[in-house]
Amino acid sequence: MTQTPPRDEPALSVILTTDRRETIRGVLRRLQQQTAQARMEIIMVVPRGQGASFGEGDARGFADFRIIEMDNFQPLWKARGAGVRAATAPLVFMGETHAFPHPQWAEALIAANQRGNWGAISPAFGNANPRGALSWAAFIADYGPWIDGMPAGEIDAAPLFNSAYSKSALLELGDRLDPAMAQGDELPATLRSRGYRAYFAAEARIDHVNVTQPKAWLREIFFTGRVIGGLRARRWSRLQRVAYVVGSPLIPFVLSYRLFVRLRSVPGTRLAPAGTFPLIFLGNIIRAAGEMVGYAAGVRTAHELLAEEYELHKMAYAGRREA
Repeated sequence: MTQTPPRDEPALSVILTTDRRETIRGVLRRLQQQTAQARMEIIMVVPRGQGASFGEGDARGFADFRIIEMDNFQPLWKARGAGVRAATAPLVFMGETHAFPHPQWAEALIAANQRGNWGAISPAFGNANPRGALSWAAFIADYGPWIDGMPAGEIDAAPLFNSAYSKSALLELGDRLDPAMAQGDELPATLRSRGYRAYFAAEARIDHVNVTQPKAWLREIFFTGRVIGGLRARRWSRLQRVAYVVGSPLIPFVLSYRLFVRLRSVPGTRLAPAGTFPLIFLGNIIRAAGEMVGYAAGVRTAHELLAEEYELHKMAYAGRREA
């Protein structure tokens, strides 16, 4: 682990997992443009040997900039857990290689955390590559309930990734911290069950890049579904797994109904072009197929790595124009 001398007490720890510096370069540039840069701690979690690719220019201006090198970097939930435990700020943000914050994003997250005792804080999401129905389908399916334009206030839950969390709340998970950082609903469900509330910080805006290549989109959704189903199967009884395998044909309808109900009051979805919502339903069918396989056959590390290829390198699957 390498580090620069700390400057100010950080109010926000930004945890970034990346295979190499080039993958995260654009996000780092946006973080250096933050109005609250001096109050931010950056924690880069990278594979062994990749830390040397980061230089003094990457760390300049932050309260602290640390690099954690891991031999077992993937699955990424292990890296995220390591980042949380290394954080020193009371608020930790789970960043991605393809989500780009606006300049006042960090300042708004810090202010929201100081105004209330929140377990999770969601920023307001914008579509970074809004050309075409496929991008909008991917974007709305993942972040529709938290689109830019919604009023600030308490919400049912924040999205798993690109949200800020109370560090103390995360550490309460103990041995479940690492797996809770994986795809699925374990983290938000656990926080709700423990009485933690979630907040939508409307002024903390962030733009998310989405897959626009059809084959990559289908593969990403299927393997994400398989990972979700397989990880749930590890925690569930045999009876629960059988019940979900049998009920898997209903999953697309349940997912679509829940999403469309939540989107009725979201003005930003009106920007979506024709064909977006049929594609969302198609995506839910593919995800349900992946979940069914996961419930029945489980998930292996190889499947998680296939899903994480799109997580780490989404810019490569966003089309030349968007990238």
